[in-house]
Amino acid sequence: MAAFLLGAVLLIVQPQIVPSRPAINSNAETSSQSVERELLKKTSQKNDFKENIHSNGSCQQLPQTIIIGVRKGGTRALLEMLSLHPDIAAAESEVHFFDWEDHYRNGLQWYINQMPFSYPHQITVEKTPAYFTSPKVPERVYNMNQSMRLLLILRDPSERVLSDYTQVFYNHMQKHKPYPSIEQFLIKNGELNLDYKAINRSLYYIHMQNWLKYFPLDHIHIVDGDKLIKDPFPEIEKVERFLKLSPQINASNFYFNKTKGFYCLRDSGRERCLHESKGRAHPQVDAWLLEKLQEYFHEPNKKFFKLVGRTFDWHTFVAS
Repeated sequence: MAAFLLGAVLLIVQPQIVPSRPAINSNAETSSQSVERELLKKTSQKNDFKENIHSNGSCQQLPQTIIIGVRKGGTRALLEMLSLHPDIAAAESEVHFFDWEDHYRNGLQWYINQMPFSYPHQITVEKTPAYFTSPKVPERVYNMNQSMRLLLILRDPSERVLSDYTQVFYNHMQKHKPYPSIEQFLIKNGELNLDYKAINRSLYYIHMQNWLKYFPLDHIHIVDGDKLIKDPFPEIEKVERFLKLSPQINASNFYFNKTKGFYCLRDSGRERCLHESKGRAHPQVDAWLLEKLQEYFHEPNKKFFKLVGRTFDWHTFVAS
């Protein structure tokens, strides 16, 4: 009896097993973890969803390639140029499946339903620029497809900040709503405002580290957004090789539109340019403020170059 009582006492007081990840007490986060598990089940059990099949043999299927960002890096231009290839089927709209909880909870069948109809020989592509800077997205994409081929288009971080502001500024202007000057966002108490989200989005090495936890570097092709604007064909050739596509896009598919000031596309005799919202002029920024931005990004850029094993011709700060 004494042994039985001692055993009972030890059973009651034995310490709980500590989980490999920190326990989360928040009900919201617990619910989120539950959603993650459910989606992972659907990802591993292919019979839980269906690929919608058309009578002509095409079907809606999960993407094999995702353009993950970066916002204002040139993702729309990249998608339009890549769509010149006959073996590419691209989703028209930004899906926001992996970064918007309301969409993510809908599961993979909902995701498939957002995809274009494509033939077996085609690669389905979707783009959502916010994926690159969303902390949860890399793991979610990995859980769906560990072999995913990812496209990331980047441009000079300082220029990207200005472009980020410009988009929001024009959105407000179209709605006849006032919007503060860029200086009011960039400067706080006489110093660079590091809480400004546009600055955080340009810290490429931080976001890239998150993606490299799940995908090897050879599964992520980085497109030079600044070069894509100036001379698109060589950059698109590299994308074709990365996706193992036959070389179908050529230099004649691009022509420089002097009125718009950037390259437009020519496909089977039909010419088209990006929406007028693309390529807008940035606001005038004082030289000292631009220099402050470039100085701030100098070290993060160096870390990014080391991380990916290549350099980019971005403005660098030179101390006087």
